[in-house]
Amino acid sequence: MKIRPLHDRVIIRRMEEERTTAGGIVIPDSATEKPSQGEVVAVGNGKMLDNGEVRALDVKVGDKVLFGKYAGNEVKVDDEELLVMREEDIMGVVES
Repeated sequence: MKIRPLHDRVIIRRMEEERTTAGGIVIPDSATEKPSQGEVVAVGNGKMLDNGEVRALDVKVGDKVLFGKYAGNEVKVDDEELLVMREEDIMGVVES
C-alpha cells in the first residue's frame, strides 16, 4: 500500500536507534527512547497560502531530518511504523 500525504504534510520513517553502548552493553527496548531522526518517505504538494498559491516544501524524499520528540502522528502501513507530520514540525535536514 502507498500513502500520499496532502498539502504540507510529510511521511517519515524513524531511523533505528543504537541498542548497544560503547562498552558493549545491550539496552532493552523498554529503556530506549524513540529516535528524533528519520528519513522522508513521501511529501505533499505544498502549503496552501492565503492568496491561493501553493508554496513547495523544502524537504524531499530521501532527506534525513530532525524532529521533536512528540512531533507527528504515528501510523502503521504494511506492518511498518511511520510518522505523519507537517513540514513546520521538522527542525532541520541532516547533511553529510
